Amino acid sequence: MQRHKYQYGEDPSQWGELYLPEMPDGGAHRGVVVVIHGGYWRSQYGAELGEPLARDLAAHGIAAWNLEYRRAGNGGGWPNTFADVLAGIDKLADLAAGHSLNLDRVVALGHSAGGHLAVWAAGRDRLAQLGLPDADRQVPRHDGAGAVRLTGVVSQSGLLNLAEAEKLDLSNGAVCNLLGGSSSKYPLRLRYADPMTAIPLDIPVHVVHAVGDGDVPLSQAESYAAAASAAGMSVRLTKVPGDHYDLIDPKSTAYRQCREMARYLLG
Repeated sequence: MQRHKYQYGEDPSQWGELYLPEMPDGGAHRGVVVVIHGGYWRSQYGAELGEPLARDLAAHGIAAWNLEYRRAGNGGGWPNTFADVLAGIDKLADLAAGHSLNLDRVVALGHSAGGHLAVWAAGRDRLAQLGLPDADRQVPRHDGAGAVRLTGVVSQSGLLNLAEAEKLDLSNGAVCNLLGGSSSKYPLRLRYADPMTAIPLDIPVHVVHAVGDGDVPLSQAESYAAAASAAGMSVRLTKVPGDHYDLIDPKSTAYRQCREMARYLLG
């Protein structure tokens, strides 16, 4: 296994680590899984949460990009967390030639807040059409040839309904903390950041939720999957055994199911 760390910006939190399985000479990796860690978007949680997943993916023959980004508390939150996730995914375009990466298949595997960011990033081409120009102009990004587009997402107990998450005051105001204020103060930010707003996406989304999850309620998965299905989107809701953290434990059945979903989406 090879491991390479790259910055995609000047901030100490703008980096990713590329984990690569050994390949025969002249071989090319069939795609990349972007691992996006959770932690309710707060700075005390970092890419160390995604490292075991990236290592496991590479051990199973899959190239993995473990992405760090600015979080609320260290320069992130609105709009920097959102800009970083897109820029971090786009960094793969700079790395593809040197590491024989095939970017025709780029799948995001995101846990908790990372699931939110993964599904949100999958809707990047819809952002300018959401009718929210005041919010949209605050999130810098590539929209043309420099953009790396996701071709599938596996959301692991993701926060996929931000309006509901705010109403439930999940993790002591985490949504307000991410957006810099409540939806009553910043209604456009909430709509822009909410994966529910960009339904339907034109890529498949696997919505996975642990049945014993005490951190993110199952309604986050169910409401998103129901709305996506009603809109004709390719979406699949899967309930797996275990709790919130079993989803990021490479030894658990719950995680192994997620890994196989990511492998399937790579084709």
